[in-house]
Amino acid sequence: MSLWQTQSWQEMLQKSWQIEKYFEIRTSSLVPLLNKERWGEVIFVEKRKVALGEYGLFVIWFDGEIKEEISHKLQDLCKKENCLFIQVETLDYTSWSRDAKSYVSTDWKNTYYKKFIPPYTALINLEKTEEEILSNMKPKGRYNIRLAEKKWVVIEQVDKHIGNIKKFFELMKETTSRDNFSGNTLEYYKIFLESLENSQLFFAYFEKKVIAWGIFIASEDTMIYYYGASSSKYRNVMAPYLLQWKVIEHAKKRKLKFYDFLGVAGPDEVNSNLAGVTDFKMKLSEDRRLVSESYLWIHKKWKYKIIKLLKKLKKTS
Repeated sequence: MSLWQTQSWQEMLQKSWQIEKYFEIRTSSLVPLLNKERWGEVIFVEKRKVALGEYGLFVIWFDGEIKEEISHKLQDLCKKENCLFIQVETLDYTSWSRDAKSYVSTDWKNTYYKKFIPPYTALINLEKTEEEILSNMKPKGRYNIRLAEKKWVVIEQVDKHIGNIKKFFELMKETTSRDNFSGNTLEYYKIFLESLENSQLFFAYFEKKVIAWGIFIASEDTMIYYYGASSSKYRNVMAPYLLQWKVIEHAKKRKLKFYDFLGVAGPDEVNSNLAGVTDFKMKLSEDRRLVSESYLWIHKKWKYKIIKLLKKLKKTS
């Protein structure tokens, strides 16, 4: 099961006030000869505030099909909690696309209220040799890695103590201001790193200064690049490229299978807010894949239509 379907992830969300609460739903199957129930996997469901005093239920990156049994249990929970809707986001690294009709029963719509993880990502197959991984990068990606090495940029995995968290938070504030997007609080990053045992913090140093950093999470067979920031003052030394390469090497040594850059713009998206990071990530991997679909079951249809209309009017005003 993916990172987003672990108890530590749910607890982190609750500690950082991202969700109201979470629920556990178990899949089950009947064993005919014994005439008793055999419990299967746990599915974690998040309850989040949405709008107009309403709540939505979310299953983030569920790794599997929404079969009838699961569908009924999710819908029953939505009714019991009197929520507006329930949304499921799937996860599949192994296929380039999927048939939505075969993936979910007909009473779910292939859409979403709010997307938490971009549908497309860039991946690296870590089972390839380092030479093969480098050869699959764009020439500019390889060049920038070598340039950072020549500039004596140093990459180091550091302890997740509050002093280091404060250092990267200062860089994050600079990055969010420069690139015009909202970041999280210092307390959030502290809870994030402390709650998730497999989270790792890497710094890039130049002339003994921290000029770039990244938070990475090892989840099952995948290393995920979750957060990152860099200094615009030292942009010419290309530290983020070497930082990514050193973590790729680190993940290979751990015998992981995939390196996930966690989110790029889709191939047909124009003026995407992911355009800048997509350009950076795809210099290091041109393997762009559709890994996630979203499905929605609406409990309160009229209230949902009103809320969606209000959201649309707010966007156009």
